[in-house]
Amino acid sequence: MLLSCLPGVLNAENSDLEVKTMRLILVWSILILMAGVALGQDRSTGGLKGKVKVETGTPAGVSVVIRQGERELQKLNTDKNGEFVIQHLTPGIYGLTFRKPGLSVGTIENIEVKAGKTRSLGDRLVLTIDEGSIAFIRGSVFNQAGLSVANARIELSKIESDGSSKKIDGRITNETGSFVFRLPPHAAKYLVAVKPNGAEPVSKEIEVEGAAVYRVALTIQSAPK
Repeated sequence: MLLSCLPGVLNAENSDLEVKTMRLILVWSILILMAGVALGQDRSTGGLKGKVKVETGTPAGVSVVIRQGERELQKLNTDKNGEFVIQHLTPGIYGLTFRKPGLSVGTIENIEVKAGKTRSLGDRLVLTIDEGSIAFIRGSVFNQAGLSVANARIELSKIESDGSSKKIDGRITNETGSFVFRLPPHAAKYLVAVKPNGAEPVSKEIEVEGAAVYRVALTIQSAPK
């Protein structure tokens, strides 16, 4: 009796195995079909990539806005290297706007996106300093005769709340005796000092109240003979 039952058992096991195999084939077929649809969708769209350079600071965190006309479609930020990649764009004509606090706004217009391609915009976009959002200390150095002094060493220090000062930057005057420092537009006090060779240092305090141009003139004394 045991032997007579084995064919039925074997048939049942074979039947279960066939059902499982058919199910596995069906699952793989669906996955392959879905992958094919996804690939078809990727081939029907395009993309853009590029690199943003900045005149000062880091290129990370530049806001990249993708537009069609005045309508904003997407927004993303550049990575630490200033690079960005935009995918899944319907073929057409687009514009890009680049923004970061302290820098000028950059735009690129009439960019054509084609299906199945990622267009490279290169690294030619440079965001310059927005002079309306920073403070400038511009100055000149003169001698006792009122003539400009070139190649004079200028030091900029920040005056702390306790009255102490900390050097933060330095410059050499140009051929016309001029110099310039770019600073954050936050309220602060600074000390500008010129240290001529063989003469006493001369300094002046500058109080920065916001984004503006602050001017200073320094007159050095003749070196003792």
